[in-house]
Amino acid sequence: MKSMNVAIRRREFLALAAAPLLRGMPILKIKDISVITTEPAGVRLIVVKVQTDQDGLYGYGCATFTQRADLVVEAVSRYLKPLLLGRPADAIEDTWELMYNSSYWRNGPVLNNAISGVDQALWDIKGRQAGMPVYELLGGKARSAAMIYRHAAGAEIPETIDQARKLMAGGAKAIRLQVGVPGMAAYGAPGGPHQGGAAEQPQDPIFDPEAYVRRSLQLFEAARKELGPEIELLHDVHERVSPRLAVQFAKDMEQFRLFFLEDALSPEDIDYFRQIRAHCTTPLAMGELFNSPHEWTPLIKDSLIDYIRVHVSQAGGLTPARKIANLAETFQVKTAWHGPGDVSPIGHCANVTLDIACRNFGIQEWTMPNDRLLEVFDGYPVVKDGYVYVNEKPGWGVEINEKAAARYPFGSSERGEHKKLNGGWGVVRRPDGTVINQ
Repeated sequence: MKSMNVAIRRREFLALAAAPLLRGMPILKIKDISVITTEPAGVRLIVVKVQTDQDGLYGYGCATFTQRADLVVEAVSRYLKPLLLGRPADAIEDTWELMYNSSYWRNGPVLNNAISGVDQALWDIKGRQAGMPVYELLGGKARSAAMIYRHAAGAEIPETIDQARKLMAGGAKAIRLQVGVPGMAAYGAPGGPHQGGAAEQPQDPIFDPEAYVRRSLQLFEAARKELGPEIELLHDVHERVSPRLAVQFAKDMEQFRLFFLEDALSPEDIDYFRQIRAHCTTPLAMGELFNSPHEWTPLIKDSLIDYIRVHVSQAGGLTPARKIANLAETFQVKTAWHGPGDVSPIGHCANVTLDIACRNFGIQEWTMPNDRLLEVFDGYPVVKDGYVYVNEKPGWGVEINEKAAARYPFGSSERGEHKKLNGGWGVVRRPDGTVINQ
């Protein structure tokens, strides 16, 4: 009888000990949602902070849409916060769907960035709760580090090439080249003295697509001669040419063996990718302006591009981005997530997490931080010899100094049109006065 009682007590003890494991972790609830706005590097950054009902457990997510930053702040504070308070913090997929559908009209950049901020914050919380970096929650590493590309640009061709040489000396293995066009605006590079145009507004810059194409071809001819055949070279058209000219430009660039040609077409003209594919083998990257599956799905499933360039917060966060990567892998399309200065360090960590975890990683655009950015954000991923390494701390591994963030409010370091337009972009015209895509 005594041995039987001991056995019963032992079973009861083991059952009680195992109960927390069987139930899993306590269900977290969303207690508060706030928005951190800051501009330490001349770009308006938006981070969403989600706090749970467990003391000290919170997460950060990137919601940066710098050209319409104030609208994203309002979308989070006035619409998503009332919708989400008191809901489970661990039901990420369900939360994403209810945020996405609650507005009825969807797939817009303001809403998507607001959703992204919450979505990434919930992934951060889950990683912190588990004591793991987020990539572990996605299945672990598929590689040790991710190759990056840097930017070299100048008003003149020798200036761009000199910048590229410096980056190569620092270990860069892939470089995007851009050059100014004399007398005109140029994307990603300083332009020359303003020449004016026939129907010009005095304050509006002018861009001539034909002159830009001629200048870019000269740049890459010189670059291949002076930088050699081994360095990977990239170029961003930034959708500023007509579809017909884009086809011809991609064909003419074929001789320079690009890693990829980016945004040769605007999202409104993506059907023309079929013509580019039919005429040349220049690798194509597209997608930083995409908000909707209706934009990226046809390009991926028909293998009309080689690299998907989606801006992760523009698509709605980590949850949809990893699905984009999975879809792309099926059709031999690689990832090249958008990673300029108008992505917060939280967003860069999300990019690198996908880079490390996804089999079909291609390359990662990279922006090096300044001292003020590092003052606000602790945990920026480390770059060495042309590769970026994922943060190994739980969640994204980033902490934000909110007092430091407050020292750099929106508009504090902007100049000219950006300051006048509250962080927005102005207009660029052709010489005849027509407004162009940018």
